[in-house]
This record gives sequence, structure tokens and C-alpha cells, in this order.
Amino acid sequence: MNFFVAVTDYEWFQLHASKSHVDEANFWRPSSEASFKALSTGEMLLFKLHSPRNFIVGGGFFTRFVHLPISLSWEAFGEGNGVRSLSEMRDRIAKYRRVPIGPAENPAIGCILLAEPFFFREEEWIPVPSDFSLNIVQGKGYNSEEGSAGKTLWEAVTERLATRATANFDPGPATIAAVDSARYGEPMLVRPRLGQGTFRVIVTDAYERRCTITGERTLPVLQAAHIKPYSSGGPHVPENGLLLRSDLHTLFDQGYMTVDADQMKVVVSSRIREEFENGRDYYHLHGRAIRLPRESNNLPAREYLAFHNSLFR
Repeated sequence: MNFFVAVTDYEWFQLHASKSHVDEANFWRPSSEASFKALSTGEMLLFKLHSPRNFIVGGGFFTRFVHLPISLSWEAFGEGNGVRSLSEMRDRIAKYRRVPIGPAENPAIGCILLAEPFFFREEEWIPVPSDFSLNIVQGKGYNSEEGSAGKTLWEAVTERLATRATANFDPGPATIAAVDSARYGEPMLVRPRLGQGTFRVIVTDAYERRCTITGERTLPVLQAAHIKPYSSGGPHVPENGLLLRSDLHTLFDQGYMTVDADQMKVVVSSRIREEFENGRDYYHLHGRAIRLPRESNNLPAREYLAFHNSLFR
């Protein structure tokens, strides 16, 4: 199993560690040209603090690397960015870039999206491996099966996760897989449980930042809609998402509009005309085929669309 030890700020770690539970985290990089190709979905990224705190203090499971404007990063993750406000985030990015960010600017940053994050208590911190040079700026990759340093570190992390998973009422699938690897000796890659912010970003990315119905590209008015509502057991997975313009999202959530599960076409309810004596701007969308993601694993699932169709009136 590949994993990656990444260097981070104590302030970023401390904010997350102060919370009783964190569903997801954005491990961002300030440069708009940053990239990250070290991990596949479900592999682990560990947090190593800057010197002189040369310890590994937690981690999370990699889901996606994307470039996001600062505003969307804050809207999607809030304090999951490791800061308490958008202004603090802008200030910290400007500090690392060593270039001021104007009040009207909304630059992109590199975002490593992590699911099922975990943060160790100080007495659980793990000293960095002997081969991790303190001159490393971003991080270093390891393998749990090759070399003593990687194997020893993996075992130390999973030992701590096993204790936490026992105490945690609902550990995620990636956490369970990591704990099982320590127990049974076979690391297994599974898709981690996504949070709301990651769901929003992945759906936005899957639909190439365009409304699936209208093709609208104005990012601030685009929203990731759950097909089967989260409150009804709908999961945070791309197959349960559609990217919709905000007004269409509202109509979709309230059952005034749906997408036919078999034909993948928009259906608009007569209730709009009956209840509001209007709706001309929406009825011209009736029967329109939706724009689908290119990747097959992001396509809206028929079972979720069928559930939504059953709510449509």
C-alpha cells in the first residue's frame, strides 16, 4: 500500500485536532500551479509538522486533487480548510505566496481533498522515520510493504487507528480497511466515505463546472444536488449528484422538476403553473436531455433517479 507523508503547519493541524469530529479536510497548497500525483483514491496521506515538531500527528484518505478558487474552497469546506475565516485563509495564502491578494481577486489554489481524517493526541504522535530528511519541503512517499521505515510507520499508524476505530461508533470504510490490514496483513484499497464539501467539489468537477440542464458556467450559481436526499439515506457519492443552477436545484429538491431515470431527460411538473401561474422559463426545459459526465463512474445512478422520480408530482 502506498502512502505519503506531507509537511503541514501546526496551526492547520491544531484547528482540526481541537474538534471532536472532522468529516473531511482540504489539505491545500497555495500555488495555482500546484499538482499532486503521489496517491490514488483511498490511499493514506499523513501529516508531519514543520520543524522543530518533527512528528507525524494524523492523516486522512486521499479522494481527489483539484484546483479551486479560494471562494469555492471556503464555501465547500469552511473550517475544513484549517482556518477560521475566509479572510484568514486569504491572508495565509498571501503569506506563502509572498504576494498580496487584492480584495477583488479570487485566485485558484491546489486542493488535496481528504476523507475520514484523523488527528492524534500529542502522546500518540509518531517520530518521523529516520530516512525523512528535515530539508523536505512538501513530503515523501512510502510503501507499507517495502523497507523497514515504511512498514514500521504503517504499523504505528494502523495501531493507533485500531484503538480509535474501536471507540468510534461509525468508522468509515477506508479506516476499517486500514485497521484490517494491520490485523490480517493484507492492505486493501477502498473508496473512503466522502463528506459534503468533497461531494460538492467532485460533482462540480465531474460535470466540468457546467449545469447539467442548461450548460450554465457561472460557478457561483452552480450547486451540487443530491438526487436521493441525504436526509433519506442518499450518500455523498458522485453517482448521487447532479450539478444544477441554483434555481433549478431548488425546484429539483422540492419535486417541481426531476430527471427521468430511463431517458435521462428533464421532466417539469405542471404544479409550477398551477401554484404560481408562471413557469414559462422552466417549461421550455421539459424533455431536454441532460448533459452527462464523461467518466462512467460519475454517471447518475438509475436507482437514485428512480427514487427521485417517485417523489415527483
